[in-house]
Amino acid sequence: MPDLLLRPFGTRGKVHEVTPQTAGWRYVGFGLYRLRAGDTASEVTGSNEVILVVVEGKVRIEGGGQDWGVLGERMDVFEKTPPHSLYLPNGAEWTATAETDCVLAVCAAPGKGGHEARKIGPDGIDLVTRGKGTNTRHINNVAMENEDYADALLVTEVFTPAGHWSSYPSHRHDEDDFPRVTYLEEVYYHRLNPSSGFGVQRVYTDDGKLDETMAVSDGDVVLVPRGHHPCGAPYGFEMYYLNVMAGPLRKWRFVPAPEVEWIMERDK
Repeated sequence: MPDLLLRPFGTRGKVHEVTPQTAGWRYVGFGLYRLRAGDTASEVTGSNEVILVVVEGKVRIEGGGQDWGVLGERMDVFEKTPPHSLYLPNGAEWTATAETDCVLAVCAAPGKGGHEARKIGPDGIDLVTRGKGTNTRHINNVAMENEDYADALLVTEVFTPAGHWSSYPSHRHDEDDFPRVTYLEEVYYHRLNPSSGFGVQRVYTDDGKLDETMAVSDGDVVLVPRGHHPCGAPYGFEMYYLNVMAGPLRKWRFVPAPEVEWIMERDK
């Protein structure tokens, strides 16, 4: 099995590249660019659809035969304002030119040609709160199933306060058995505030055949091929992550871990 914890392989330009081949799965691709003002990045989507998420900074993007102008407003992801994003279908090209230092995420999955290129947000994306007590976290839903934005991709941002847990109670979405559960591969792109901090993510299956607990640093990526995948933010360090999910059906249905099912019942 490929390593689940991926450190950035550079500090400028493309610093992450996950493909179905490198991840050992079928659907999700993920890339991340850290650009300085004036830097450019270009790709073709090929057989994938892509959602470009401007995590930080401002960037001019041309793609799908259109000039989308300068996208991005927040200069620090922990401002928690909604991101500017751009959907591009399969068979498109795009070029990004950084207006300021910026971080650009490339979320990818097999496309069917069912959607046209379009901007996503920031209008229409509201920061929502989910959970109770130290399970409280805050979410920007970029492209989830309630909006017909994509053929396969599901994309969301999560802000976990210091001392809290998220992607919790532990749950899995690794079976194609809708409506009980859906098969969705998942990538987490982590950031920490302060950036010198760390967080914790565990990925484990009920039978224990997969059981990895990882200390994540600012800028790391975690792969979730199957199993439960809770995250913890130690006291003193706020955690952000960008979630990218995809599978055969663009629906998010999950099954809780047996040991935490009582928490979900209690907190309904």
